This record gives sequence, C-alpha cells and structure tokens, in this order.
Amino acid sequence: MGRKRFAGMNCGVAQALDVVGDWWTLLIVREAFLGTNRFVDFRDNLGISKGILTDRLDALLERGIFESVDVGQTGERYEYRLTEKGEDLLVVLTALREWGERWVLGRGKEPTIVRDRKTGKRVPPLFLRSAEGRVLRARDLKAEPGPGASAETERYFQILRSRQQKRARSL
Repeated sequence: MGRKRFAGMNCGVAQALDVVGDWWTLLIVREAFLGTNRFVDFRDNLGISKGILTDRLDALLERGIFESVDVGQTGERYEYRLTEKGEDLLVVLTALREWGERWVLGRGKEPTIVRDRKTGKRVPPLFLRSAEGRVLRARDLKAEPGPGASAETERYFQILRSRQQKRARSL
C-alpha cells in the first residue's frame, strides 16, 4: 500500500506534507541546517540506506529545496545546499523540535540547545503572534477561505460555520 498523496487537496498543510512529509526528508533537511552537505555524511549521520537517501535527495532537488553544487574537486563531486525555499523550513523544523522537546522528551531533557551565533544567547521559543506582538493560541484564531480557495474549500468552510452556529444556538 503506497503513501497517500495530497496533490489534489486544496490545503497548504496537505500540499506541504506532499513535499516534505516523510520523516527521512525532514531529517535530511535538519542535517543540512546542522552543516551536513555531502551524500556520505548524510548517510552516515542518519544511518539511512543509499537507495532511500538517493530518492529523498533527488526529490529535494526536484522540488527546489536543495541545490547541487559542484565543489570543483577531482572528478565530479557535489554538495547539497539548502535553497531559499529550503531555508524557509527552519521555522517548521524549529517548531517541531520545540514541540518534541516539550511534549515527547520533557523539559530539561533537550538534546539540542540552539543559540544565536552572534550573541551566544539561547534562542527563545517560537510563538504565533498577533500584529501587535500578542501571543496567540488556537482559540484566538479564525480561519476563512483565501484567494486560492476552491469551490470545495468554500463549501467546507460553510459547513464549519453552520456547525459552529448550531452549537452556539444550543448553548
């Protein structure tokens, strides 16, 4: 049974998961953020098979998350580097790491501490903030169809609104 694809789903989360949603892909990107850039180093650091690593790197190249750079040594020798698109995954990986450290490993058991290279200070936790800087929680947010919403997405939000209105009337 193959992995479900989300290419037809009108949702940014589903579309992103179609690009980076398997664990090897995110771990390869994590390694790149830590400075890994050679095939053999990705393989050794992750304990991943050559075949799976080749498939994931090819996909990351194809999707524009990595670029392959000829390092100009004897013969063809390439390094994998994050593109701007790939570097934008830093916030995603940071949020996932912070969540894992808080809810899976537990406070005080963090395997990695991230510091600002210039100041040496620990980077504060990420929070979703309002335009005024106020920390936001799920209850503070309201989702609505955007400019790329399909007719199906519009119907989905109408159903959600209808359910919310029914619940509000029954209280």
